[in-house]
Amino acid sequence: MVTVLGSGDALLRVIEKAFPAADIHVRGNEISATGDPAEVALVQRLFDEMMLVLRTGQPMTEDAVERSIAMLRASEEGTGPEETPAEVLTQNILSSRGRTIRPKTLNQKRYVDAIDKHTVIFGIGPAGTGKTYLAMAKAVQALQSKQVNRIILTRPAVEAGERLGFLPGTLYEKIDPYLRPLYDALHDMLDPDSIPRLMAAGTIEVAPLAYMRGRTLNDAFIILDEAQNTNPEQMKMFLTRLGFESKIVITGDVTQVDLPSGTKSGLRQVQDILEGVDDVHFSRLTSEDVVRHKLVGRIVEAYEKYDNRDGR
Repeated sequence: MVTVLGSGDALLRVIEKAFPAADIHVRGNEISATGDPAEVALVQRLFDEMMLVLRTGQPMTEDAVERSIAMLRASEEGTGPEETPAEVLTQNILSSRGRTIRPKTLNQKRYVDAIDKHTVIFGIGPAGTGKTYLAMAKAVQALQSKQVNRIILTRPAVEAGERLGFLPGTLYEKIDPYLRPLYDALHDMLDPDSIPRLMAAGTIEVAPLAYMRGRTLNDAFIILDEAQNTNPEQMKMFLTRLGFESKIVITGDVTQVDLPSGTKSGLRQVQDILEGVDDVHFSRLTSEDVVRHKLVGRIVEAYEKYDNRDGR
């Protein structure tokens, strides 16, 4: 019962707050709900979904309960998904070093499913929606299951308010800060001791986008991160690197372009060019899919409202 209600009844409080028209009582091992019939039916469906998740051995968090309630309400209104909360929350991608990586929202699940089904996938959305992290988990999964022979991770080395040339060190040392987030994610998913060995063997390659020119990438899972900072020529160059038995995932946030003023974002343009092309899929994540601190989602929403005001 503690796993259902949460430590100190934390989960129960989330449920009571979400269903003010239903009176929820807990006695021993029994939970009862009375009140508005529609609300009571939703409460019952919620506890059924929570039990399905808990039976897999996965704990429920306050965040997961809130997301489950939102999915069930949308389903009730006819705007919701075919997938149930339990289906979304129990899809495992990768288990590594005692933790499991899985989608936490409906859009994340659909993004992960799209990576399975398509050859070129765009994950577009704000910071904190798991675009790059989930793509990297799928890349590691594909490598471990021998679907591909190598992983190639790349991002454009575009300065966010800083100048590359003024950084100290060699070219590699200058570029390293741009690629650091990709290394950090890899360390979450693989034994850190194995990463230098895999990189030395060329099984994992982390390189700036400029290093992709002139290559054909076969038998590889290729991720282009921060794609909003490519120009249209770079985007076309990258997409045409695709070789046989390979998969490309391109991630970015079109609201965070660091290109010089007057330079078009390749990620913004490619949506108009490739939308509807067979075996190319666009997954769009929103502030509702932010899985960092709750406040990050609110910050993203506030910026969206500000940018949309007066047609900005």
